[in-house]
Amino acid sequence: MHTSGPGETIIQTSPEVAEALATGAPVVALESTIISHGLPQPRNLEVAAELEGLVREAGAVPATIAVLDGVPRVGLGKDGLERIATEPGLRKLGFRDLAPAAALGASGATTVSATAFLAARAGIRVFATGGLGGVHRGWTASQDESADLDTLATTRITVVCAGVKSILDVPATLQRLETRGVTVAGYRTGDFPGFYLHTTGLPVDWRLDDPAQAAEIMRAQDRLGGPEAALIVANPVPEDEQLDPALHDRVLAEALAEADRQGVTGQAITPFLLDYLVRGTGGASLEANLAAVRGNTRLAGRIAVAWAGAPVVEG
Repeated sequence: MHTSGPGETIIQTSPEVAEALATGAPVVALESTIISHGLPQPRNLEVAAELEGLVREAGAVPATIAVLDGVPRVGLGKDGLERIATEPGLRKLGFRDLAPAAALGASGATTVSATAFLAARAGIRVFATGGLGGVHRGWTASQDESADLDTLATTRITVVCAGVKSILDVPATLQRLETRGVTVAGYRTGDFPGFYLHTTGLPVDWRLDDPAQAAEIMRAQDRLGGPEAALIVANPVPEDEQLDPALHDRVLAEALAEADRQGVTGQAITPFLLDYLVRGTGGASLEANLAAVRGNTRLAGRIAVAWAGAPVVEG
């Protein structure tokens, strides 16, 4: 299926995803930067297949999203996943990069902002990821803020995540989400999770205890109308799978000091800090990240099933 108008970018939807959307079957969007930039080979391809499998176990259809040869693809299939996992030099594409990539025939993996936009354009309502971007530490000096926030303020999609990346200014990010009208609800928690950590200790205003409640909020969003803002379902990594909080705080402080010493700023700061955390924790931060992504993917599948009006598979 192609979604386009005169002169517009064509979004190519895989046959399986197109059929699911046409019949009202549940679909979950998955981003692709974790495959291309977040994990080493060959583990990245294994995790990509595992996440799609978790969506299927929940009773939904997975739609991993990327841009290949200038064409936004919603649902990659085996060959597309292999390209994202193995092709050297793939770009990391945010929302603002989609038009240049389409015009110039580029290939790249999609971040949260690009994935959310393409998923919503294709008609997908539920999206699973690890942690969102947000307001960076030192924002008052750098004005560095993730494009995720503006995209979520203007895109009607439900994002299941483990909070925002703990390298960010989390209180400022929550304030920004409130200002932009993005609903944040904790899943079986009253605290906002911290990506690698089970909790940041910061409260959320709303708590959900089952996927059907998330689906009801989505229906209420549509009935009320108003700005096309997202719903964030913040799903904490289990306590027994989180990164040790003391280790996290120590290594993150070291990473921030080293970034300052080296003058790392702008788009380079996030990959620098995340890589430092992986090395400084002996890979434990990566395992906590994957535990969070798995849990988010399972929950997103169950929410998508509830949204479609089908019986939810408990788990």
